[in-house]
Amino acid sequence: MTYHPKSDFLRELTTRGFIQDCTDLQEMDDRLINGVVTGYIGFDLTATSLHIGNLVQIMLLRWLQKTGHRPITLMGGGTTKVGDPSGKDEMRKILSVDRINENAAGIRKVFSRYISYGDGPTDSPLVNNAEWLDKLHYIDFLRDIGKHFTINRLLAFDSIKSRLDREQALSFIEFNYMLLQSYDYLELHRRYGCVLQMGGSDQWGNIVSGADLIRRVEGTEAFGLTTPLVTRADGKKMGKSADGAVWLNDDMMSPYEFWQWWRNLPDADVGKFLKMFTELPVEECDRLGALDGAGINDAKIILANEVTGLLHGVDAAKTAEATARDVFEHGGTGDDLPTLTLSAEELGGGISIVQLITRSGLTKSGKEAKRLIADQGARLNDAPLSDAGLMISAADLSQPIKLSAGRKRHALVVLG
Repeated sequence: MTYHPKSDFLRELTTRGFIQDCTDLQEMDDRLINGVVTGYIGFDLTATSLHIGNLVQIMLLRWLQKTGHRPITLMGGGTTKVGDPSGKDEMRKILSVDRINENAAGIRKVFSRYISYGDGPTDSPLVNNAEWLDKLHYIDFLRDIGKHFTINRLLAFDSIKSRLDREQALSFIEFNYMLLQSYDYLELHRRYGCVLQMGGSDQWGNIVSGADLIRRVEGTEAFGLTTPLVTRADGKKMGKSADGAVWLNDDMMSPYEFWQWWRNLPDADVGKFLKMFTELPVEECDRLGALDGAGINDAKIILANEVTGLLHGVDAAKTAEATARDVFEHGGTGDDLPTLTLSAEELGGGISIVQLITRSGLTKSGKEAKRLIADQGARLNDAPLSDAGLMISAADLSQPIKLSAGRKRHALVVLG
């Protein structure tokens, strides 16, 4: 028999498709009904920006707060020094402390778009696990925490077992990761009364171990909840585009490019992603997702506006939509398009169209740019481009020029 949650938080998560596994759904539901629950998600600091693959977890924290509970965004300043083996086929590169701190500064600004910080009962503290992990006395840690973990049990978890089954290297420092993440949960329980850890499905072993550690050490119940792996209808992993990751920081991906990614999703994804990444009522998400023809294109614009508005602000979403309309419907250049600015010195006697296409980010290499031109997929100011040997001079750039790769990807080139 399927359990139907009574709490607002779990009801939202259930109807929007967020729940993969939960340690005890009914008991956690009772906790949520009877008072404010503190829950957390940890984010390792492996890049200067989070990407849309992280957006599932950020929305979990947002819904937790919106339904009257307290979220904790845990910055993994300590655990990033180790590297999480979950879902990885090889050892992670060890980052320097300076780089980890730079990454922390880069991703902090995203959280404030979604979550309210402060000292109120449902305000979120922004915590870095380096606060306690950097001060650990290793022998004491092994005596007090390590005794609760058996090698047999650790080897049984998928995050470790899959690596060993494939005979891929698993360093001893990575092997410690589950202990450290479990200890994070224990520390947050002691410091903030945290009783819920959430994360992606690849974190199940780490989360269950943390809840078990709290029961063993503190003699109290703690919970874990994971989300399913989110993929697009075309099979691609969330967070990826033709050019790499879809970043959340606007200095790594412009609001227009971000908006355009959502606008170009397959039709089959619209309803599901409206439920997961916007706050529109579930019934409206289902209605929009069931449209076809011109209707589903309008639904994609709503999706792009809602998601971009949450991250970059409503004005940025409106500007992105206006730019797209200018580019696609009216043949304009679109002032908000990704822009490559060249100096007169760089131009010299001219620059090849292949270089421009590559430097503007429409292709990753000159070889790919030449193939795009040969396949008639490149356009210059909306006109088909067939000459890979074309040279662009300073005179050609007296006005901005628009480059296009296919119908949906565009960039401007201007003389600075």
